[in-house]
Amino acid sequence: QVQVAESGGGLAQFGGSLRLSCAASGSILGIYAMGWYRQAPGKQRELVAMITSIGNTNYADSVKGRFTIFRDGLKNTVYLQMNSLKPEDTAVYYCHVGAYPNYWGQGTQVTVSS
Repeated sequence: QVQVAESGGGLAQFGGSLRLSCAASGSILGIYAMGWYRQAPGKQRELVAMITSIGNTNYADSVKGRFTIFRDGLKNTVYLQMNSLKPEDTAVYYCHVGAYPNYWGQGTQVTVSS
C-alpha cells in the first residue's frame, strides 16, 4: 500500500518561515520527480516547486528566491523550505509523487497572516 504523508503546515506571520515534509512509502515504481502544488480558495491547483530524481528543480515564478525544494532520495522524502512568506502563499499544499502511476498527498494547510 502506497502512502504519501505530508507534515509541517500551519500558521505563519508575514515574512516568516515554514518547512513542509513529504514522505512516500510503499511499492512505488520509477519515481522520476517529487514536488509540491498548492490550491488557494477559488483558484486552480498550481505547481509550486518540483525536483527530479537527478536533482533538477523547477519553481513557480512567484516563489523563486523564497522557497527551496530538496529531497532525500534514499528515503523518498521531499522538503519545501518556505521563507519570506506572504499572505498570498496561503493555500492547501499538496505533495506530488511523479511515478507510474502518480500519487498525491492529502494536503496540508498553510496560512500566512499579514
